Amino acid sequence: MISNDNRYVLTYNGEIYNFRELRAELQTEGAKFRSQTDSEVVLNAFAFWGKDAVIKFNGMFALALYDRQTKKLLLVRDRYGIKPLYYARQGHCFSFGSEQRAITGNQHFKQNLNKKALLEYFTFQNILTDQTLMDDIYILPAGHFMEIDTANGQISRKKYWDYHFSDPGKKVDEREYTEELSRLFEQAVNRQLVSDVEVGSYLSGGMDSGSITAIAAANNENLKTFTCGFDLSSASGLELAFDERVKAEAMSALFKTEHYEMVLKAGDMERSLSVVTNHLEEPRIGQSYPNYYVSRLASKFVKVVLSGAGGDELFAGYPWRYFRGVNAKNFNDFINLYHGFWQRLVSNAELERLFSPIWSEVSEVSTRDIFRGVFLDPASEIQKPEDYVNHSLYFEAKTFLHGLFVVEDKLSMASSLETRVPFMDNDLVDFAMRCPVSLKINELEKVKSIDANIVGKQKQQFVEKTNDGKRILRNMMSSYIPNEITTAPKQGFSSPDASWFKGESIEFVKREILNDNAPINNVLDRGVIKSLVGEHLNGEKNRRLLIWSLLNINQLINRLSG
Repeated sequence: MISNDNRYVLTYNGEIYNFRELRAELQTEGAKFRSQTDSEVVLNAFAFWGKDAVIKFNGMFALALYDRQTKKLLLVRDRYGIKPLYYARQGHCFSFGSEQRAITGNQHFKQNLNKKALLEYFTFQNILTDQTLMDDIYILPAGHFMEIDTANGQISRKKYWDYHFSDPGKKVDEREYTEELSRLFEQAVNRQLVSDVEVGSYLSGGMDSGSITAIAAANNENLKTFTCGFDLSSASGLELAFDERVKAEAMSALFKTEHYEMVLKAGDMERSLSVVTNHLEEPRIGQSYPNYYVSRLASKFVKVVLSGAGGDELFAGYPWRYFRGVNAKNFNDFINLYHGFWQRLVSNAELERLFSPIWSEVSEVSTRDIFRGVFLDPASEIQKPEDYVNHSLYFEAKTFLHGLFVVEDKLSMASSLETRVPFMDNDLVDFAMRCPVSLKINELEKVKSIDANIVGKQKQQFVEKTNDGKRILRNMMSSYIPNEITTAPKQGFSSPDASWFKGESIEFVKREILNDNAPINNVLDRGVIKSLVGEHLNGEKNRRLLIWSLLNINQLINRLSG
């Protein structure tokens, strides 16, 4: 879209939910509009307010604005990184896009695997820096803008927003906080229901999506909801709780939604691997193929869907993670404890053996320094255990949640479906960041009283029994959804791959990554791969996340070599 005076050119992906309010404000300053779109509001906002316009946007977006007068290009990504934005500079060519393929599609771009980022990925099952698994392609961090002077080639990057979780350190009125949360939550959902096309909602069986559905259904008597379940006939242990279809169906009946569900089986992972890895371009958090299938289901009926993502990261939904650091002696001790926990795939010793064929190229990479680099300077902020919890929330919002957003955007857009996340409404996020830890976690006092020397299994068993994360959210949501949902333990959206990988899909795993001719053997040590995967197949250790990652990276290397 081009501005009325032909000075500015905008390319834009996303939604600004407060665009009507901004439009009215701009009109008082003399802005003229030719359409009813939020795109034109974005264009005029930059024309009238400059870079400060981005602070006013409440939504999800990746955009580029070119100023024909100054010959400067501005790239901007939303506060939370809901929409991805990649860029690359090779020689005199600067390119950008919502997908890496927009850059690699340039015949002059040289595609090479970023081995240092690969080491980062096999540590965290995520990439915490701005690197990608493709050399010379970077992802613009959330809450940043980048300016490129096309006249002289100079590039500058600046952060315009960041998370800041704080704790008042004093007794607060819980009822007051709960009432305010209820108001902001309803406001957020209603803002994101505004659309030119029909909006549906995911309904997992948990309280986050359930509460969103409750509010959306109250405003839409024909609301369509969607659930993905799993065949658990060969599952065992904790996996037996992975299927939440019964809870979802009960809430659908309560809210009178038009409900659709699907059941995934082991073969569905095998069938989808190639297309999923192609759309993902590079893997991030978790086993993501269920996201692909439920997005495809929803896209058959609606063009926009609401998701409960963000509730856990903002309101402390994973208490067993944060408790690892509350008794840390100092910040460095906290980093050591938490860094060890977030090594999701392999240990440092296993990592060096796995990367032995290319270790000389990546040995200087310090994953601990990368981990430490995520955090703000803590010097004046570490005074009590609650501060460590807030640092944990900061880390997860910046990395884990960001990874979830990248995965969700790519796999929903693969089916031309737009996913909206009401929890990431600006006003709701601001509230969550200033909400006391005591209103988020019930059991913090108990854990603080545990002898700091009691670590390992005893403490782990204690904290994993608690279901007291998101306390204020549970209290608020009790007015929308049944108590058996708000009091239930936290349950993630996960498939029973631990059983499938050593059962129905064992031959597929062997064929893909234990094959001596597998492309991944060109980078990683084939003997170590066989040993680590063998531990899972023999039932010695749960390596499901590692196996999924190896399957993905094998596909990526195959594409690069092809």
